[in-house]
Amino acid sequence: MNKFLKKYNSFSKQAKAAIWFFAASFIQKGISTISTPIFTRLLSTEEFGQYNVFNSWLGIITVFVTLNLFYGVYEQGLIKFESDRNNFMSSLQGLECLLIIISLLIYTLLRKKINLITNLNSIQMYSMFLIMWSNAVYNFWAAGQRVVYKYKKLFFLSIIAAICQPILCIVLIRAFENKVTARILGIAIVNILSYTAFFFIQISKGKFYKKKYWIYAFTFNIPLIPHYLSQTILISSDRIMIEKIDSSASAGIYSLAYSIAMLMTIFNTALNQTLGPWTFQKIKEGKIDNISGVSYKCMFGIGVLNLMLIAFAPELVSIFAPISYHEAIYVIPPIAISTILLFAYDQFGKFEFYYEKTQLIALATAISAVMNIVLNYIGIRIWGYIAAGYTTLICYLLYAMFHFAVMNRICKERLHIRNPYNWKLLLLGLGMLILCSGVLVLSYKVLLIRIFLIGLLVLILFLKRNAILSAIKFLEEYK
Repeated sequence: MNKFLKKYNSFSKQAKAAIWFFAASFIQKGISTISTPIFTRLLSTEEFGQYNVFNSWLGIITVFVTLNLFYGVYEQGLIKFESDRNNFMSSLQGLECLLIIISLLIYTLLRKKINLITNLNSIQMYSMFLIMWSNAVYNFWAAGQRVVYKYKKLFFLSIIAAICQPILCIVLIRAFENKVTARILGIAIVNILSYTAFFFIQISKGKFYKKKYWIYAFTFNIPLIPHYLSQTILISSDRIMIEKIDSSASAGIYSLAYSIAMLMTIFNTALNQTLGPWTFQKIKEGKIDNISGVSYKCMFGIGVLNLMLIAFAPELVSIFAPISYHEAIYVIPPIAISTILLFAYDQFGKFEFYYEKTQLIALATAISAVMNIVLNYIGIRIWGYIAAGYTTLICYLLYAMFHFAVMNRICKERLHIRNPYNWKLLLLGLGMLILCSGVLVLSYKVLLIRIFLIGLLVLILFLKRNAILSAIKFLEEYK
């Protein structure tokens, strides 16, 4: 223990912050995931589906209402306007607040029509606005903490909020007849109590309105709205379309599979939040040679974890939900593989965001989203809701490939150096992952065969570890 503490104390401030940011995000998402088995048993498949459809609408409406100001433009601005950071932070908080108030007034005027379109009631919609605002406040504050490597407050607040949310939701679900609304209210209440103070703290440090930063934010983010909207559609449209074409119960089963498969986004999000400021700094300095090395290691780790998740999908579904959700096992593999493509896109996209190639970003995401909707419409009608998992995989593959091509162009034109990533190595890794997952899916009905295959894969990896590492090193160097 003393040896461990001594080693930890020798780390730089940046390294310590990276560890704690990763831990905060991992635990936060982990608590949310661990609570899923409780909610699948407190809610019927229909109610579970309705709640997840609410989350899908939340994601889509958030793009229009908030313009996602707390994402790319904010992270880049914190570095770009470092000398006037407090005014930048407070003015974007002010702009976000104004946008939400205006949108709330519009909703109030058109409440009946919007409720009819979304199949949500007024309490759920007003709760949605509270969640949107409080999430924005938290994301602004958390990004500010990460850029200066302050991790203590962020870590403890993340954990406390993550624990309180499911507890209050369970209490309200048991107390009220409308269980879906009760769960939504629980999240809204915890968010407001946890994050509101940060809005006033940030606003007090700078100006609520600064024309320069408002114009910068609009100029940067307005062209990105198609991108953010399309990205949200890629993530959320499946559940909405399944509910409309099939049923709320099918949407519930699919949502469970999606939640389990997206366990890997715990690592994705934590790694991206940790690596984001570092990557932008490396691009700014023109030192991108070591970016790919870090990313390859992360992708390999995520790939191995994906295979383990796919291998034990039947057992995970039985733990997370009753037998009525069993079919979810066949949705997990394609969505789990999609998570590594999501991580890859995030790494490629950093170059696009830094050099403000917003039109190309929007075009790539819009094409992928339209394809997702078309393929879902055809696939769900012919093969049922399971098809939505495979359309997601296809669209994310095209999505990552397009962003890789754009990054390649940026490296040549702006940095005058070659792409830091090797496309042959990336495709080889993805192909091996798909092949292994396909074999595991075929063994789902026979436990002994699946155990044998898992053991065989582990044995091969162990015996051929030196050859694999040598091949990776060769491909990494030969571009």
